Amino acid sequence: MTSDTLSPRAAAMVGALAFVPVAWYGIASSGTAAAVSAVNVLIILASMAMLTGEAEGSEGHGTASA
Repeated sequence: MTSDTLSPRAAAMVGALAFVPVAWYGIASSGTAAAVSAVNVLIILASMAMLTGEAEGSEGHGTASA
């Protein structure tokens, strides 16, 4: 599979697999570092979801205005 055939939303979902090593790290260390890591992954996934989300309505780009 190439990056041309992978949709941005599917790529964001694949990013959710980052929780696997975070969970493993959390089980091994059981400290606040695991919680911080999980929050970081959530921030990254939320950013990717916003980036690949629906675009807002057109603001009239490409038209001449005085």
